[in-house]
Amino acid sequence: MRKFFITTSLIAASVTMAGTASAKIATGSNVSDMTVTDSNGKTHNLSDFAGKRVVLEWTNEGCPYVKKHYNTNNMQDTQKMATANDDTVWLSIISSAPGKQGYKSGAEANATAEKYDAAPTAIVLDPSGAMGRTFAAKTTPHMYVIDENQTLVYQGAIDDNRSANPATVKGAKNYVKAALADMDAGRAVVESETAPYGCSVKYGS
Repeated sequence: MRKFFITTSLIAASVTMAGTASAKIATGSNVSDMTVTDSNGKTHNLSDFAGKRVVLEWTNEGCPYVKKHYNTNNMQDTQKMATANDDTVWLSIISSAPGKQGYKSGAEANATAEKYDAAPTAIVLDPSGAMGRTFAAKTTPHMYVIDENQTLVYQGAIDDNRSANPATVKGAKNYVKAALADMDAGRAVVESETAPYGCSVKYGS
């Protein structure tokens, strides 16, 4: 499994630091201006991924909706499909604040990824909630797809069944897979925006 750990250090110019997510980024917007720092102190920017697709997944291990997708391997299968080639980066993001459900240290996030055989390119630790608020991430999971030109082409739910019941994964439409398939076919993403569902992101005050 390819992964490295990054913690957010500076994310965009305007971030609403209230307890709720800020206004969402419009689908079709450029989202390249985001700086993060990995566990070794190396700084990265989303602009470093120009020419690649980027999938963002907000996650919280304690959330039953996240468990639905991990216990059935739906999220891992989607991760592995997306990153089968080197043209796609998958970032799993933990925006839970310290003391809140789902908060993880780097070592804990690593252990969780190993436990579930998860396959993100990186796990972003966002305890301040800055990255989550910039994207207006509301739920776990909440999914975003950014194309090679660093344009946001999809945001919303992982699939079209809003139940927490793991049995509902089978037969549900996976919006992330559909968006990537549209991109592979050279067409615009047909369903570019859906309503996210899941647990609320556990931001701090």
